[in-house]
Formats: sequence, C-alpha cells, structure tokens
Amino acid sequence: MPGAATILHADLDAFYASVEQRDDPSLRNRPVIVGHGVVLAASYEAKRMGVRTAMGGSEARAVCPGAVVVSPRLEAYAEASRRVFAVFDDTTPFVEGLSIDEAFLDVSGLRRIAGTPAEIAADLRARVADQVGLPLSVGVARTKFLAKVASAVCKPDGLLVVEPEAELAFLHPLPVRRLWGVGPVTGEKLERRAITTVGDLARLHESTLVSILGPAAGRHLHALAHNRDPRPVVTGRRRRSIGSQRALARRPTSRVDADAILLGIVERVTSRLRKAERVARTVTLRFRDDDFARRTRSRTLLAATDATEPILHAAQVLLEQHWPVVEQVGLTLLGVSLTNLTRDATRQLVLPFGARPVDENLDRVIDDVRHRYGRTALERATLLHRDPGLSVPMLPD
Repeated sequence: MPGAATILHADLDAFYASVEQRDDPSLRNRPVIVGHGVVLAASYEAKRMGVRTAMGGSEARAVCPGAVVVSPRLEAYAEASRRVFAVFDDTTPFVEGLSIDEAFLDVSGLRRIAGTPAEIAADLRARVADQVGLPLSVGVARTKFLAKVASAVCKPDGLLVVEPEAELAFLHPLPVRRLWGVGPVTGEKLERRAITTVGDLARLHESTLVSILGPAAGRHLHALAHNRDPRPVVTGRRRRSIGSQRALARRPTSRVDADAILLGIVERVTSRLRKAERVARTVTLRFRDDDFARRTRSRTLLAATDATEPILHAAQVLLEQHWPVVEQVGLTLLGVSLTNLTRDATRQLVLPFGARPVDENLDRVIDDVRHRYGRTALERATLLHRDPGLSVPMLPD
C-alpha cells in the first residue's frame, strides 16, 4: 500500500470544559457543564453521566445532578486556541486548521530532524500539556479521514497510530456512524438494512449504496469505507466564510427571543468581519430543528458590506420567512454565516438612492469601545440581562 502514516489529526479534549478545569483547580476531576440554558460543552466526567452537547440545561442537570455549571468565557477559549495553534505551527509548517480546537498536521519529511510521526505526535501532546495545560488527543494515519477517526477512538487524552498495513483491520469493525456523512438519518437508514459496521458497508457494491443513499452520499461513503481519501493537508487556505451559531435548549423559542439571539450573533459576526478587513455580500441563516435536521436560507445583498445594520436586516428577513416552519418543527440552533467575501479595500461603492443611510464609522467606534473595555461595556438595550450564549471563531485569529 503506497504512502506512510504521516498525517496527524490533533483534537483538544472537551475544549471549553478543559479550559475551565485548567483555570479553576477546584473543578478538576469533577463533572463540569459549560452553559446554563443549553450545554455548550461538558467535561468527560459529565459525559460519562450522560451529558451531551446541545442538551437542555435542565435535562443535563437531571442526568448529572452533581455537575458544576459555569458560564462560557469567549476570551479564555480564543486565547487558549491561539497558544495551541502556535505549538502546531512550531511543529510543522503544514497545518490546516479545522476549527478553534482541532487541526490536521502533515509531518512527512520531518523524520530526520524530529523523529517518526508517532514520536512527533507524542512530543506535540506533551508540549500542549506543558505550555498550555490542556489535554490533546492525536490520531496518526495515511489519510486525513482515518487520522480523524483515530483521534476520536483514542479520546480522551490519547495517541493512536494506524499504520498502512493495519488500516482496514482497524476501520472495518467500527460502527458505521464513525464515517463522515453518517448522521442520525443516514445511520438509521443503513441500520434498518443490517449495515451496522464500516465492514458491512465496505462489502456492498458501490451501485448498491447509490441506490440506498443517492449518488453523492453512496459514492462518498463507499470510498471512505475503503479508506480512499486523497485530500492533502492544505495550508494558507483563504477564509471563504465567517460565521457563528448558537445552540438552544429543546423548548419553545419565542419570536422575541429568536430576534434577540439573532441580533447578538450578527453583532459578533460583523465585528469579526471588520477585524478581518473583509466585506460580505451573501447572508445565510442556519437552523436546526427539534429532530436535529438542518436547514438554511440565504440572501444576497446588492453590494458587499461589513456594516451591522444591512446584514442584520437581511438576517431578520430570512428569519421572518422561515418562522412558520420554526413554529411547526421547533428550533435548537440558530446561526449566521457570511460568504462572498472580498477585501475591504476592493469593494464597489453604490449610490444611496432610496437606501437607508448606514453609519459604518459607528460600528467601528462600538468595536473599539468593546475592545478596550470589554464586550459588556456597550450593549444594545434588547440584549440587556440576556444570556449571551457562546460564539467563537471557527479558527483562531
């Protein structure tokens, strides 16, 4: 089999909860829940009691009555992420960030100066623990897909190397839901046909999977079941979107509450947009129903902007259009992403005929005040005394 196991998938364990346990020694070895209204993160002590991300706060406290519930701290998580990524970048120049707490690293070519991939992974875990004080699980494999599966299998605080000759022996006994793209709906569809392991799926012909799941999903899962994943680790990828989302408890959400949540999300996203010196033209609203099905609605603006007001207006229109569906199927997640990004300096200006004037300087003044004195130093009246939830960048700034 060509190639060697030189791709690392590094994933911080229970990231937000681990930061809380690191910063408050009294929380160590105790069940910790981050988030009051809905679980944003849970320590492994809480997970073992049945607490899961996106679970309602009251349900989480019922299954784990001894848990310590803490409010999320955006700044602490972002700073921890920056420090961890600095260790990644010091290990290899080939780092592809996936989110605030995980990344792929390509360590091929480093054997002479840094050792084998397994030795590099062990050193990486030790440095993150020593320099940042957080547990890190690392999977090592020939492909990105299998490295990510390996890191999930060895959690928490583990290291697993899957050598090329052992790939299928490792992969095929795993539950079929370990495959990327197998969520609750697809998983149930496969399990109804007695396809419960990756090996069960791998033994099917591709055409059979296509007939069950459709062309895209069938071909995708057939390839993964045989560990066919040619994607390289990509560095320096230009950010194609900026977004944030808020998980909600599984209880009815009023329109007033949804509007306030949307306002908070848009303010954070547009602030990050201005900080990145980007402007956006397409606004996408993301929803998750009570049954965890996902839906999206998009709106493209006449001109790219980084101003809060026009982006908020577009998001409000999308929410208004989708609200009858929300009333029928519920709402457990609300998110906003901005795409069609360009550099701030390259945007095309438009004449304001019939348009509401937008004071973009006001947005920047607000950003500056919050940067200097903290996010709560200046707040909209609508958001006063409300739980701000947690909204963090997908990748560290």
